[in-house]
Order: sequence, then C-alpha cells, then structure tokens
Amino acid sequence: MTEREKMLAGQLYDCGDAELLAQWHKAKNLTRDYNQTDSENTQEKERILNELLGGKGKNLWITAPFFVDYGNNIYFGNNCEVNTNCTFLDDNIIRIGDNALIAPNVQIYTAFHPTNAIERLGKAKEDGSFEFCKTITASVTIGDNVWIGGGAIIMPGVKIGNNVVIGAGSIVTRDIPSNVIAFGNPCRVIRENK
Repeated sequence: MTEREKMLAGQLYDCGDAELLAQWHKAKNLTRDYNQTDSENTQEKERILNELLGGKGKNLWITAPFFVDYGNNIYFGNNCEVNTNCTFLDDNIIRIGDNALIAPNVQIYTAFHPTNAIERLGKAKEDGSFEFCKTITASVTIGDNVWIGGGAIIMPGVKIGNNVVIGAGSIVTRDIPSNVIAFGNPCRVIRENK
C-alpha cells in the first residue's frame, strides 16, 4: 500500500513520501499562480482550478487567496462560492455539494496527528532531528445548499447535511444533520432551518 493509499484510507502515513511531496509542491505552485492571477482573468483561473482540484461542477467562484494541501482531493458541486482567505487541508477527500456558500477565513481540515509524541514524531535521528510527523486523516462532506459563516473551522471526519447554516466562528467537531442552523464552540444545533 502506498503512502497516498494509506492517507486516503485514514491510516497512519508518512507525509514526507516522495509522491505526496510532489503533489504538495504542485498544489502550492498552482495556488500561488491562482492567488496572483488578475481578478478579471477568469479564463486563467478556470484553467488553474481544473488542474488543481479533484473535480468541480459549473459556476465555481473562489476569491483569492485560497490555500490547499494537495488540491486533488477537493470536489465541488455546482454553483459554489468560496470567499477570501480560506484554507482546505485536503489530506483526505473534501466533498462539497451544490450551492455552497463558504465565507472568508473558513478552514476545513482532514488531517490530524497522534497525540503520543513517539507515534507522531518517531525516534530522533543521531543528529537529534526528526522525520516528517506522522499523520492520520478523515474525510469531510458538506451537503447541498450549505452556508458556512466566516472563520468557521470544520474538523476531520465531519459530515454536514443539506440546507444547513453554520454560524460564523463555529468549530464543527461532529456531524451536523440536514435542515438546521448550528453554531458555537463546539458547534451545536440551535434550531431547524425551514
């Protein structure tokens, strides 16, 4: 099993793997190019997103700057908008449904690390340095017609249903069902969204 296969399976993997680093560098270069492309040059932005992302529907609008780990693990439905300064750490799949509205400074994480330092870092080398830290992942799924408020953080493994509003500044640590408004730290359902 390759390190990428382990990563996508949610197993402990080595993010210093050559294949993963090559994709990571490619994504960093593509996001740099995207973030520096003139705002009105929609053709070039479209070209970059087609190369960067795993898949996307029609009418995707991402306001720069935008940051990813690998890019190719991110999938958007139709009619999605991502506002400025969002970070998607896509060490596993991030799947976003149709008609998503993602406000500024939203962070979506799929990666986390063992809490035990030996498991996370391994043993020190003779010179006292360490390899890349070991990582585990869990996918994130966001349904259709979801609005995620500014500064929200979506943690690994979370599933957000359809027709959901996540309030600004929320930290989403567990699944949120469809048709609700939820906010807080940790994020919790406040009421139905009719």
